[in-house]
Amino acid sequence: MRIDLHIHTKTCSDGNLSIEEVFREARNRNIDLISITDHDSIDCQERAIALARDYGISYITGVELNVTFQYLNKSISLDFLGYHYDIGNQELKNKLQLIREHRETRARQILEKLNAEFDKENIERFTEEDIKKIQDSVDGVFGRPHIANYLIEKGIVSNGQEAFDKYLVRCDVPKYPLSLAEASRLVRNAGGILVHAHSNDPHGTSLVSIAPDLEEQTKIIEKYMLEYINGVECWHSRNDDKTTAHYIEFAQRHGLTMTGGSDCHQKPLLLGTVDIPHWVADQFGPKMAGNVSNFKGVLT
Repeated sequence: MRIDLHIHTKTCSDGNLSIEEVFREARNRNIDLISITDHDSIDCQERAIALARDYGISYITGVELNVTFQYLNKSISLDFLGYHYDIGNQELKNKLQLIREHRETRARQILEKLNAEFDKENIERFTEEDIKKIQDSVDGVFGRPHIANYLIEKGIVSNGQEAFDKYLVRCDVPKYPLSLAEASRLVRNAGGILVHAHSNDPHGTSLVSIAPDLEEQTKIIEKYMLEYINGVECWHSRNDDKTTAHYIEFAQRHGLTMTGGSDCHQKPLLLGTVDIPHWVADQFGPKMAGNVSNFKGVLT
């Protein structure tokens, strides 16, 4: 059984393929169970459920929420995955709409900061026409990757890493301040579970920024997160074997759900490339059955 429970789309997030193309690729790769986990968006879930039916792929509702985590008087950005929730839950939908509106405002503020940097370097400022072109390139949730792509297109930087290193880190504006407690309440009230994502990702949003040691990371989770989460992501495309083994042992010790996925944005195409044991699917029900009538849970 092939499983991938961490996938992003162009349609509702910052992936490179539309949701239709993701499902087509999943079928071509013989993936049996997937979850679309777009950033702060569940707008694609109804379509994903329909496509899963069409392609005969088992499906779990998903979302990736960015959380502002408070640790020793520091605010750090962490990601958490919500699974198995009811996509019709109005409280969750309303909060994600608010976060989406904040993203739009944040993007404009970042662009204003970029223009200030351009002034210092005698680079032509972004105009309303440039801003419209960036917005037109956004199929899903507006974020810094879309601005990075436009900087590349304009020849201001040569690649995405340079865009972030030279401009987008310096010109950043705080994200919507969603707390872990609120993220947990939203997902659980919608009937779902909350999973800490890619805890030891050396190149992403993770605990590495404050705790590079694995034991130190899990002590932080024990002390500050256990009451709010249901699981941890044990398999990830940027995990080494030591990380995966450590988080499996930690999850087993605390009776946590264990999930895994490629975190595929199709840059490159990693869909289904992480070796995830078949029993991960069993944690969501012995027959992968859910309340399909209201788009909650797991579809098979």
